[in-house]
Amino acid sequence: MRYSVCMDYVRWIRSKVGKEPIFLNVANAIIINDTGQILLQRRGGHADETWSTPGGAMEIGESAQEAVVREVREETSLEVVVESFVGAYTKDTLVSYPNGDRCQMILFSFACRIVGGQLKADNVETLELRYFDLKSRPPLFRKHLERALNDYLRGKRGVIS
Repeated sequence: MRYSVCMDYVRWIRSKVGKEPIFLNVANAIIINDTGQILLQRRGGHADETWSTPGGAMEIGESAQEAVVREVREETSLEVVVESFVGAYTKDTLVSYPNGDRCQMILFSFACRIVGGQLKADNVETLELRYFDLKSRPPLFRKHLERALNDYLRGKRGVIS
């Protein structure tokens, strides 16, 4: 698992800039099954254990597409391929963490299709994985994830926001 590589990078950046806001590049996967339900994960490591789409921080040397494929594998044990680029979302308020760190996330959102693997939570980053009907799903834990999903559902692709 490469989760520690990303965390080591964030710790290294934080050793240089302290608690000042930083940019954090992240990628997420919008995965819809054959019955039209969306795959969501209940995230560990957050006080409220909210729901999200699978995804996470990019690592040095990887593309956004490589990051989303890796993050989905790490968080769900599924293998996916990217079907389309939904958009890049940069206008968001600063995200604050319980330890005082702050960042502005730059989200690269992708529609992905499952090509292998067995759905399984790692009980660290992912506490639960579940498919939800789009009309009765829980809210996502970040505004930019909601914007990306809404653009996807409206058929928009290549959004820069």
